[in-house]
Amino acid sequence: MAHHRRGLRRLLRDETLASAIEVDWRKSTLDAKRLALLTYVEALTLRPAAMRRSHVQALRDAGFEDDGILAVAEVTAYYAYVNRIADGLGVEFEDPE
Repeated sequence: MAHHRRGLRRLLRDETLASAIEVDWRKSTLDAKRLALLTYVEALTLRPAAMRRSHVQALRDAGFEDDGILAVAEVTAYYAYVNRIADGLGVEFEDPE
């Protein structure tokens, strides 16, 4: 997980926001579009069989175009796939620090 934290901080370039997201992204100062994105990603990650058109519509309502929604779904699914492969093979990640 440490490598994900470093990546988040590097991308955001805002230590306060990164810390707030780690503690509870729902209570962070993220804008409505990013909150909609994280809500969608959480639902797809934790309850993929429960996904409905309304989840996609919520992203559209937040300002996402269809190609962006597809990219979010692809990245979320790929991340889940890679982690399950790594977990299934017992891969342990090195901490470069």
